[in-house]
Amino acid sequence: MSKRALSILSLACRAVALGVAGSFLGGVCFADERHFTFVYEATIEEPGEFELESWVTGQIRKGSDHSFSEADFRHEIEFGVIDKLQASVYLTDWSYLGSKQRSGFVFSDAALELVYQICNPEKAPIGLALYEEIEGGDQIFGSESKLIVQKNVGAVLLAYNATLEAVWQGKELAEREAKFEQSIGASYEVNRCVSLGAEFVHETAFPEWSRAERPLISGGPNLSIHTGNWWTTFTTLAQFTRARDEPDFQLRAIVGYSF
Repeated sequence: MSKRALSILSLACRAVALGVAGSFLGGVCFADERHFTFVYEATIEEPGEFELESWVTGQIRKGSDHSFSEADFRHEIEFGVIDKLQASVYLTDWSYLGSKQRSGFVFSDAALELVYQICNPEKAPIGLALYEEIEGGDQIFGSESKLIVQKNVGAVLLAYNATLEAVWQGKELAEREAKFEQSIGASYEVNRCVSLGAEFVHETAFPEWSRAERPLISGGPNLSIHTGNWWTTFTTLAQFTRARDEPDFQLRAIVGYSF
């Protein structure tokens, strides 16, 4: 990883650390945080509630490029619209990329997300929600649809997502790709402020909406810390397959503040 990429990731980690410190100073623990960073849950914001989230995702090393490194940043405002409906605005998605071909900052897109809760997992045996995201940017347009299933069993939270994504990009949006992804997560609340768990992701890409590529499988542990109005969640994923054009390791951290 280049020195510049390392410095950017270092700054990102400091920002996350400040969020963690703020969470411990916040006071009373609560349970509205995200237990996962790659898997979505069926819980949503109530009407009038707002939440700010900052995401950092680091990716390093590819089989085809051992010097590859990428840091992705996302800034989100999440709010309850009406009963059972939540909306989110991704103000901007941007990245720092370092590879054999090029390096530097890249603006990706902005997006709008809607989540409709069919069943509340805190009141029903199984939580269900439907998710839709529309993203657009310079030479990119995408749609992501997701089915979210959640089951709470005592101190254990289980979640499953099935996702279908379509992306058009390049000049005149001539390049297209579809992706089907399944992800699962399990989290155990050690106490009122700390949860430990794991996440696993299985995805299959369909370049030009044609024959599927070999599946990509990754997984790893996560940690969620929540107190007061603050929370932060970390996940580390390692690739279990041998996809040479995909990163071998990913680290994602999300810091959230509710008000």
